[in-house]
Amino acid sequence: MSRTRGTWNTKGTWIAGLALAAVLVLTAYAAFAGDDGGEGASAKGGPSPSVSSSASPAPVYTTPADWTEPERWAALPRGQRTDERHNQVGFPHTAEGAVAMLAAANSTRIEGEQSTADEQLRMYYSYFGKGDQSPENAKKVELAAAETDKDLAQEMGVSVGQSLPPGAYVRSHVVGYKIIKKTDDEVSVWLLSNEVKKNGETAKEQGSFTRTLLAAQWQEGDWKLTTEATRRALKDTDGQARPPMVAPGDAEFNTGGWTAIRAAS
Repeated sequence: MSRTRGTWNTKGTWIAGLALAAVLVLTAYAAFAGDDGGEGASAKGGPSPSVSSSASPAPVYTTPADWTEPERWAALPRGQRTDERHNQVGFPHTAEGAVAMLAAANSTRIEGEQSTADEQLRMYYSYFGKGDQSPENAKKVELAAAETDKDLAQEMGVSVGQSLPPGAYVRSHVVGYKIIKKTDDEVSVWLLSNEVKKNGETAKEQGSFTRTLLAAQWQEGDWKLTTEATRRALKDTDGQARPPMVAPGDAEFNTGGWTAIRAAS
């Protein structure tokens, strides 16, 4: 089984799968740090260096030749229904249900006429808690995603606003997680995602891994991303070592405490 991936970690591409996380983490960080205005979004709307460790791309990485079987596997539950934005919702009131929602909120597919802004706003309205949904936050998501779309258009040789070239895409899916803390109504986790990009039908697919800190609260019968829970997760992980950004099958995947996710049947 080949697990070799290329790497790409330009800001415009990797943030495609993390616009929601960036907005949530930045908002939580501002409250956690006292909102002193000295640390926050960068000029392009992405995470600043002080925050990017919570949602950051892996450095250049080459997978090992030998496969090391993950020690921990999980088959995450599905949502009970699909909402009007075609997202799964109604996850079980369990820790695995919370992780399943967070994984769904961090799985994106940008290709053809589907822009980053379309994808991120679709996720935002389905998975942010009502208390975190506001015109201001929606605008933050939209602006961060629009910057990504500009960078992708330039990289892939199309005009801003045009569809991506045939065969071009940016996709992200969660391949592992590590629970930080859990209670009946709140779960914080590290998510490990594989992000892949292809610039056209004949282009070579490139990939990287990202590690994202997020937390969910049980609200109105479902799990939701909230600033309040993420702020507590930031506090709980302050000063702690972060799990490595490595592929399932790497020995460090096990020593880092990751749980691999099996595809749902």
